[in-house]
Amino acid sequence: MRRKVAYLAIIFLATFAVAQEPAAAPLAAHHEHAAQPAQSPDKIWSDLMDGNKRFVAGNLKPRAVVSVRESLTKSQHPKATVLSCSDSRVPPELVFDQTSGDLFVVRAAGNIAGPLGLASIEYGFDHLGSTVLVVLGHTKCGAVTAACSGEKMPTANLQAMVDQIDPAVRKAKGSATGDALIEAAIKENVHQSAMDLLAHSEVLRHAKEQGKLTVIEAEYQLDTGEVVRLDKAAQ
Repeated sequence: MRRKVAYLAIIFLATFAVAQEPAAAPLAAHHEHAAQPAQSPDKIWSDLMDGNKRFVAGNLKPRAVVSVRESLTKSQHPKATVLSCSDSRVPPELVFDQTSGDLFVVRAAGNIAGPLGLASIEYGFDHLGSTVLVVLGHTKCGAVTAACSGEKMPTANLQAMVDQIDPAVRKAKGSATGDALIEAAIKENVHQSAMDLLAHSEVLRHAKEQGKLTVIEAEYQLDTGEVVRLDKAAQ
């Protein structure tokens, strides 16, 4: 009998303890931005350019990689999203001397975005609160060079890539020829990519119209490592 009473008492105490635990907080709505220190777009871009200057000089900032990694296990608050080319010589994190958690990076040949790339960029803004979007092209881009050739690509996927770049090539042909055409097309493709993002994403377009998202167009110089801003704000 005593054992039975003791058993019932344990059950009662366990049930009471569970009842006293605070209810789990509901998950945040998918469209709520992650909390992050408020920084202006100009400050974010300035930080990226300071990092690029360190990269050009070969003087990268030392970082406690392990502690940074551990601090990011539960959340991420990237200050900028970067759409860049897949070219192995243009890694955005190195080019801007940033560390884990600083950049939300989407990469594809020719720095163009299809539905999956667009979804990723929307996620960076809508879920993670990334308020600056950098479209980063680079000199001597192979994807743009292929589009400039006018040749039919050997696979349907490669053809789809050059087809998306082709409007920029056609526009560049109005002002450049010969060797200058490729470089002109590369710059035009950065602009075209940025416009395509806004044209095909209501989320990004409305965010930009409301001043919540800043889109920056830039080009990486393979020979120097320097990033040059191309959009009107830079001029």
